[in-house]
Amino acid sequence: MMAADEQQLILRVKEGDHEAYRVLVGRHMKHAYNIAYGFLIDHDDAEDIAQESFVRIYESIQSFRGEASFNTWLYRIVTNLSLNKLRQRKNTNHRITNLPHQSAMNIISPPDDTSYQDVKPIIERALHALPTLQRAVVILRHLNGLSTKQVSEILRCSEGTIKTHLHRGMKKMKTQLTEIKDEVI
Repeated sequence: MMAADEQQLILRVKEGDHEAYRVLVGRHMKHAYNIAYGFLIDHDDAEDIAQESFVRIYESIQSFRGEASFNTWLYRIVTNLSLNKLRQRKNTNHRITNLPHQSAMNIISPPDDTSYQDVKPIIERALHALPTLQRAVVILRHLNGLSTKQVSEILRCSEGTIKTHLHRGMKKMKTQLTEIKDEVI
């Protein structure tokens, strides 16, 4: 269920209040970008997907009934656009080339003051190697902190299916990260 202030904001957007739309975008743009980036691992594409998501929301806000939360609706739109972009990349044989190249030894055996930013490229590569649905589940469940139920609503599959893909995806990532670690040690 949506908070009363968010429901009011959506009603104002439906009535054509552009300032209310700007506030709605401001509240949710970062989340939309983060979800898209988790799928695409490309800043420009993630920005494009986040912006396109809000264009779609603006165009179809009149049909939003509030049966699901606004976040669920937004995540579904971002996820679908991101998956479409991935299919488009696959069809054009697009490969990720913009990930920072760092010494794997420095990433796997970081000094004590190393932050998440130092291991992020390795995790992103392992995540990107997952099949699309497993990647979607891991991103939504672990990186965005959504519940299994929310993920099942966004991806329109059962909670059991979500749990299966989450388990398989995490197992594959663990194997990939262990292999990388073993290669550099």
